[in-house]
Amino acid sequence: MPAALSRADVVRLRLGAQGLAGQPLADAIAVTERMLAVQAQDYPAGQWALGVRSPGTTRSQLQASVSAGEIVRSWPMRGTLHFVPARELGWMQGLTTPRRLKKTRTINERLGLDATVLERAREAAIAALTGQKQLSRAEFMTMLQAAGLSTEGQRGYHTIAHLALTGTLCWGRQIGTQQGLVLLDEWVPNPRRLERDEALGEFVYRYFLGHGPATLVDFAWWSQLTVADAKTGLAVARERLTEVQVDGVAHFLSDETADAGVPAGLRQHTPVLALPGFDEYLLGYRDRTHVVSAENLLRVVPGLNGIFLPLVVTNGQIVGTWRKKIAASGVTCEASLFEEPGTAAARTRAEKTHRAFERAVADYARFLELPVRPEPTPNR
Repeated sequence: MPAALSRADVVRLRLGAQGLAGQPLADAIAVTERMLAVQAQDYPAGQWALGVRSPGTTRSQLQASVSAGEIVRSWPMRGTLHFVPARELGWMQGLTTPRRLKKTRTINERLGLDATVLERAREAAIAALTGQKQLSRAEFMTMLQAAGLSTEGQRGYHTIAHLALTGTLCWGRQIGTQQGLVLLDEWVPNPRRLERDEALGEFVYRYFLGHGPATLVDFAWWSQLTVADAKTGLAVARERLTEVQVDGVAHFLSDETADAGVPAGLRQHTPVLALPGFDEYLLGYRDRTHVVSAENLLRVVPGLNGIFLPLVVTNGQIVGTWRKKIAASGVTCEASLFEEPGTAAARTRAEKTHRAFERAVADYARFLELPVRPEPTPNR
């Protein structure tokens, strides 16, 4: 591995680290082991983020892994739901929850969720769920109300989030299109236990394994740990990481990735990748300029409103967005490319991308176990 890398090298290596190029990852469990945490606030988008990184996986297979407790969905960091390997959640929350609780205390108190109320909710949850029981979100809200705890406004959501952040609850088995709530101690009976510095080192190492090359600033943003904690973690993980320079800035990647070398070319699993909204390929970094221009980022996050649209990726670059319609009869997808087809060359590129996008749509439909339903031809 050379001591300095180009920005193109970074893109090549990240595609491989993220499971989007090179050797496909075996299944959704392997994806979470590689990535450590995959954003899943949008549940269907989070599922496809795992599916697109493990070609051939179906949604029903992924949901079976979730329902078996091998992958858990909870709030490990940033106050956002993620998929994580079940046994890793505890030590992650041990590092991130104290800072998160400082941020949520004000809003909880404004909602009337003081320490006494939240402990009553915890006691009610334990009483209702002990013995491998599970409640849907609606059932859990009804249970809280029966215990004399208001769920009006945002109280119900913030109660659930607090109980999950503090290690009482997580999302469990599939119930229709959603998940039920379970007790974390019962759902993950054998969590991995790490001392604080060891956990910081594991957090840093696993980030760079699934996202490298990246900077320590990228990691601190992604994890929302303090810079001091990030530096401690880097010192612990340092012997398993390779440092390279990119435009004079230190980037890190796992020794495993470094030993394989920089790929000779961009070898996405498919010429066009149809990535979900909120995907780690973009959202996993503070600096996103390697894969999208500042101008086009505004088209991915319209108005910078926090909603990240699904991504069309070719040659490692985000070249457009896409939208979907899903029905029992099939799935329909449409891409909107950034480049205006004003020249013959641009039109040729657009046509090539749209044709390749059709294959990506077929992969997505296969994941959903639905047929592709073509867009209706407009009347002329």
